[in-house]
Amino acid sequence: MRAPLAYAANWLPLAEPTTRWPLVGLVSRTVYPVVPPRVDYELTPLGKDLLDTSWTLLNWALDHVGEIDKAREAYDEARVSCS
Repeated sequence: MRAPLAYAANWLPLAEPTTRWPLVGLVSRTVYPVVPPRVDYELTPLGKDLLDTSWTLLNWALDHVGEIDKAREAYDEARVSCS
């Protein structure tokens, strides 16, 4: 069984470079001209709204993890038998 958090991580743009997050308005990025470099990130109101939705989606995935695992296993088995 895969970790439930892995399901949520697959749906969120966590792999996107953090420098691109401000482009879609989810995060504000503040760069400070200091050594060592310092960059602060903060959720914008739009990001906070998405966070609420993301928690709802995560909770749904956790509630249905057994069904999701069964569906993935059935899909994987069907792909193997077709090969």
